[in-house]
Amino acid sequence: MRQVESAMAVSASGYSLAPLSGEERDRLASRLGEEERRILLHHGTEHPFCGGLLDNKEIGVYVCRLCGLPLFQSRAKFDSGTGWPSFYEPFDKDHIVYLRDDSLGMVRTEVRCKRCDGHLGHVFPDGPPPSGLRYCLNSVAMEFVPGDEA
Repeated sequence: MRQVESAMAVSASGYSLAPLSGEERDRLASRLGEEERRILLHHGTEHPFCGGLLDNKEIGVYVCRLCGLPLFQSRAKFDSGTGWPSFYEPFDKDHIVYLRDDSLGMVRTEVRCKRCDGHLGHVFPDGPPPSGLRYCLNSVAMEFVPGDEA
């Protein structure tokens, strides 16, 4: 049984998806700034057209600012015109959790990091091919790691 549980805690791309302990999450959260905490831990949203990763065009991977799990690759990034970094597919589908969000008088799908449960943004069904999805994300919820996406 233990072997099956540990195998389930690893994504198809080989990353641990084991949930962080409360102590570990608190330790990692202690290095976040006020705005990062507001968004990642309290499900906030940054203002449009002000995020530091919006205009980034370098090759690399966008990782969770809280736990470092790879979330999106630069090749999947596109300019949606919305004011937030947008992607058409995640690095690994297992790295993202999808939750119904009916706040603000509308129904949306919230996306969170699978490992640390940090709020990333929302996904909408109006993106480009091949997925038709638009992951609309907060820059402060991610860090960019330049280099080969593989």
